Amino acid sequence: MDGSAGNTVSQRPRYGAGRTARGSALRRTTVRLGTGSALAALVMGAGMTAAHAATDPTLGYDTGADKGSLYNVAEVVGAHDAYRKGLTGKGVGVALIDTGVAAVPGLTSGNVVNGPDLSFDSQVPGLAHLDGFGHGTHLASIIAGRDAAGTPSSYLDATRFDGIAPDATLVNVKVGATDGAVDVTQVIAGIDWVVEHGQDNGLNIRVINLAYGTDSTQASTVDPLAYAVENAWKHGIVVVVAGGNDGESTKTLADPARDPHVLAVGAMDDAGTVSPSDDTVPDWSTRGTTSRHVDVVAPGVSVLGLRVPGGTCDSENPQARVGDRFARASGTSQATAVVSGEVALILQQYPYLTPDQVKQLVMNTASGISSTLPIFGGSGLVNLNALLSNPISALLKTVGGLLNSLLGPAWSSGNGSLEAARGSFHVSDGTSDLQGETDIYGNAWNPYAWTRQTSGSYVWNQGDWRGEQMAGTWWQSGAWPTAVWTGTDWSGASWTADPWTASTWHASTWHASTWHASTWHGVGWY
Repeated sequence: MDGSAGNTVSQRPRYGAGRTARGSALRRTTVRLGTGSALAALVMGAGMTAAHAATDPTLGYDTGADKGSLYNVAEVVGAHDAYRKGLTGKGVGVALIDTGVAAVPGLTSGNVVNGPDLSFDSQVPGLAHLDGFGHGTHLASIIAGRDAAGTPSSYLDATRFDGIAPDATLVNVKVGATDGAVDVTQVIAGIDWVVEHGQDNGLNIRVINLAYGTDSTQASTVDPLAYAVENAWKHGIVVVVAGGNDGESTKTLADPARDPHVLAVGAMDDAGTVSPSDDTVPDWSTRGTTSRHVDVVAPGVSVLGLRVPGGTCDSENPQARVGDRFARASGTSQATAVVSGEVALILQQYPYLTPDQVKQLVMNTASGISSTLPIFGGSGLVNLNALLSNPISALLKTVGGLLNSLLGPAWSSGNGSLEAARGSFHVSDGTSDLQGETDIYGNAWNPYAWTRQTSGSYVWNQGDWRGEQMAGTWWQSGAWPTAVWTGTDWSGASWTADPWTASTWHASTWHASTWHASTWHGVGWY
């Protein structure tokens, strides 16, 4: 997610060291890019086409003919209709809990704010907040990218590069390292931080984009990761979560997408047209069950977003590059970013809506996909035009959301197992995997103390999370600074030891199964 430019295709990104995230079946240092892998689905995309003759020389692709262009995606989901109404996401904050955001053109126009860097990269000089992996930057560009701030009508210009909510404030909360490695406790800490600091400095964070998940089968009624997202939901933040890229019949939604108190998103292929008649759901988009499946879908096939030159994904997948700036990727991650942008537009229009009302509204106005069942496509494609064009009708459709918050599914106690929440995905320091009821610092996990503190919004004390310093104490120069981690990690190794600054993350983390099955295929990042 963080990155730098200048590395050649043949070079490995020079991002220092990191921990390794490993799934039970993922012990390699490279990601296999087979036709059936989730990573292949993500970076190559289904239906990827050759360059068109009308390629825009400034962008490197034909914005009108390429179905993956964000101009076309915005047209399909109705974002252009929102711009015509003056809605661009302005005044709404979207927290991207991911692998960081690189300062590449398209993400340097003033609407990206660096929150805390809670990743292992934070201990490597020069890597704070940056995206060496490439996942976070791609999603950030879809949500709120723009080459320059403009008027609402200017975002209708096909020659511009703009995300779905180009004037939203994108808050970068980095938890994943250069190879995507991340432990579930870092994700939980990031969510907790957003809950407590979402209104700092006028950020007005109303949306969390979480394209992350594990293969945990622990019940969401006790799962700590489920509790964390539900706590954000209760605090007025719409949590948009990727359903996953494990399309196998034996797999269901990842954790926390399967929690009923989030907005779970699947991917769809719009075939490059606005008409819903030819919409389909790709076979790699994770299916659900009759009782819990994705709530909605959004374009997630061959989506063009900003790349990180020399980053992990960029170096490993040169075939995904388009022009000098972009990469073509497919996955529920990309679809989730589209929906997060849409929710920002909705909340600009209806700022008083609760998360349950927003969820009810987008589901009740969605355009169903006739070619598939709800276990694959949920309620269908979010229809911004339908929910923004008739305010009275739209508000009537939110009544069910209010009832759901009171009478809906049971909420999580958060008192379940931290280890069970990890599923089969574990980070390693090269000596031992992080397992059991401990966090990355080796501190014992006390679910009862944590749930009490996070629900009361005091689990963070300046830069300390659960009593351990994880970040700087407060905002400095418009960003949240890092802090040197003292002491040792879960295996007793010093954070300042040479291995931390010399070794590399060996594979498998955002790679192979966490961000949905190989998500960019990484462990956990879908």
